[in-house]
Amino acid sequence: MSAREPTVLHVGGASPYDVVVGRELLDRLPGVLGDGPQRVALVHPVGLGQLAHLARTAMSAYEVHLLPVPDGEAAKTAAVAADCWEALGRLGFTRSDAVVALGGGATTDLGGFVAATWLRGVRVVHVPTSLLAMVDAAVGGKTGIDTGAGKNLVGAFHEPAGVLCDVALLDSLPRAELVAGLGEVVKCGFIADPVILDLVEGTDPDTITPDSDVLRELVERAIQVKIDVVVDDLKESGRREVLNYGHTMAHAIERASDYQVRHGEAVAIGSVFVAELARVAGVLDDATAERHRAAFERVGLPTRWYGASYEELRAAMAVDKKARGSTLRFVVLEGIGVPRVLADPPEEMLRAAYDVMTGGGAG
Repeated sequence: MSAREPTVLHVGGASPYDVVVGRELLDRLPGVLGDGPQRVALVHPVGLGQLAHLARTAMSAYEVHLLPVPDGEAAKTAAVAADCWEALGRLGFTRSDAVVALGGGATTDLGGFVAATWLRGVRVVHVPTSLLAMVDAAVGGKTGIDTGAGKNLVGAFHEPAGVLCDVALLDSLPRAELVAGLGEVVKCGFIADPVILDLVEGTDPDTITPDSDVLRELVERAIQVKIDVVVDDLKESGRREVLNYGHTMAHAIERASDYQVRHGEAVAIGSVFVAELARVAGVLDDATAERHRAAFERVGLPTRWYGASYEELRAAMAVDKKARGSTLRFVVLEGIGVPRVLADPPEEMLRAAYDVMTGGGAG
């Protein structure tokens, strides 16, 4: 499967675009950008300088300017965004020019936000270089930066002109980063596509490698789950909320750990937390709650974390984007692929789920 032709997954809606999954896709960049732009700002982490030069070569028909930004979450600040805006101003970028975001999820979040806000919106193409970015950040049009109060609290919805998921770029990805990306993949299995869970549970995890057929299928299935949800709810006013499964606690963990816990790892832990919350609320059966822990652990993800007190995490969850007023909202499951919202659960239920998450409970 890994040697076959690229797969094209179409995202419909008001601003349709394609997500292409395959290998060696950089040469497709001009086809996605089109003949409108004269200048292209290539936003990339400083650690991906060599790859950025390869991408610039693939875009030789344009006037390409490299905009290196810090690696990882350090790129997602107002200061870095402002530096990018100043650069676009100096270069004379017009509304017909374009941004290409080449990097992990932090880079596509930042690059998309810069594109969304420059002249109130210019064309952006995402080339995600991590598994997490391919199945999550690069698809769906959500962009953003972080503040001291929390992650992704400042942002905009700005759909890309296209997304190129070149799985060959995962060949050099550290194993820990690949495993972290599987957190979002397994999550998609629980909320919408049980075949993902069957693949994970029926495959030797050591064989889930960037050049494997199974990883290619997992990537395509996870992206399709996201497409199916976002095409009907770009701005998270309805069904899209299900994609936040496990994220309320995950974002609290990331903030409490000063982002030392990777996003996919935090999603795994947060999903176990919310599965236990659903179990103690009488919404989810014991076997499905336990299946969460088993599935995430099978691919090498953590399912317990005790790096912060309940009070600290509870306070962080209160400022999460998914809270409404003083009401905490959690996406929970009634069964595999049957999500619903649990609003304002009692404190004793939250504490019980926290106890299981930290290893102090009976789960």
